[in-house]
Amino acid sequence: MTAARVRGTALDVSSLPTYGFSHRSIVWWATLGMIAVEATVFALAIATYFYLRSHATTWPLAGKPPDLLWGTINTLVMLGSLLPNHLAKKAAEKDNVSRARLWMAVCLAMGLLFLVIRIFEFRSLNTGWDTDAYGSIVWTLLGLHTVHLVTDFYDSAVLTLLLFIGPLEGRHMQDVSENAFYWYFVVASWLPIYLVIYWAARLH
Repeated sequence: MTAARVRGTALDVSSLPTYGFSHRSIVWWATLGMIAVEATVFALAIATYFYLRSHATTWPLAGKPPDLLWGTINTLVMLGSLLPNHLAKKAAEKDNVSRARLWMAVCLAMGLLFLVIRIFEFRSLNTGWDTDAYGSIVWTLLGLHTVHLVTDFYDSAVLTLLLFIGPLEGRHMQDVSENAFYWYFVVASWLPIYLVIYWAARLH
């Protein structure tokens, strides 16, 4: 069989997309793997908190528990942020650039709001990172989650910029979808951390 005949009978896949969404994407699996690693880190930090508490006669060791105001506000704002992230994800998967731009801009604005509120959270912990073991683990938990907020804010900023000024490629829609998927984890991981930081210190 000649090369010409082989080319003539070959399946033409040139019109198929070069990217996919959800489990059909290697990026989705990579994000899932990263989430598994980071969830383990959070779990170990929370376990450390309770280990330290189990060896203390009083908890917190000195001072008083963190103020509830800013942590609770940030929790409510984070829960509210799930909607625009979900809408950005759906718009990207439908290749709706204008809607993806809109909702990514909202997500970016909310990300900035989280970081501003987080500053007030650190200031209302009523302990320093070097005060004692309690202060160190509380600052570690809040610091670890803050790193995730900062990295996701940076990622969202880059994606939003690409959506508005380009060059825009189809795979960037995939990136928007995976960015929202990762944000679900950022919010979900915050809920147990919030309970540990703000409420576990109030249990006797």
